[in-house]
Amino acid sequence: MSTRRGSFGAIFFALAPLLWGCGHGSGGAATGGDGSGADPASTLRVYSTAFEDGAPIPVRHTCDGDDLSPLLGWEGEPDETKSFALVVDDPDAPGGTFVHWVLFDLDGTAAGFGEDAKDLGVAGENDFGTVGWRGPCPPRGAAHHYRFQLRALDVATLGLAAGASRAEVDAAVAGHVLAEGTLVGTYQRAAQR
Repeated sequence: MSTRRGSFGAIFFALAPLLWGCGHGSGGAATGGDGSGADPASTLRVYSTAFEDGAPIPVRHTCDGDDLSPLLGWEGEPDETKSFALVVDDPDAPGGTFVHWVLFDLDGTAAGFGEDAKDLGVAGENDFGTVGWRGPCPPRGAAHHYRFQLRALDVATLGLAAGASRAEVDAAVAGHVLAEGTLVGTYQRAAQR
């Protein structure tokens, strides 16, 4: 476990035992998100105080609410971590996996970030055609799953500009993933009457 965290990290470490005890931050299994198909060396614990792993995402973080990105925290990154990359997507979208957030070149000493995160790292383009967070907004009636996929990298920068696509980020992280973890939230919009 890294000890390179600042006061923000101390807050997450103080909350982490309570969160994990309540089922937050199971972290998910490593999936080889570096594009190599191989599992990274370790798994990150990714969690949020807004929702538990596998539980509904609050309306405030969706298109039906304030559309604010949720607080995220993590731990378990290797000491060699120089940056993080985050992708949030919806694999249940009717047209195939839909990207809601691409964020990369996040500080490798970070332990997370607060709600409505802005000015962190570099934001890529989502599938809404905008840069930054756009929350869950599925068709009415069906529950969708939203994967918050975090990767710890051995490089400080991916060398990509703001607005880079998820495909460009995935290609750039290939071979640089030290660890990864996934937090999954769900969202279901009420059917129209």
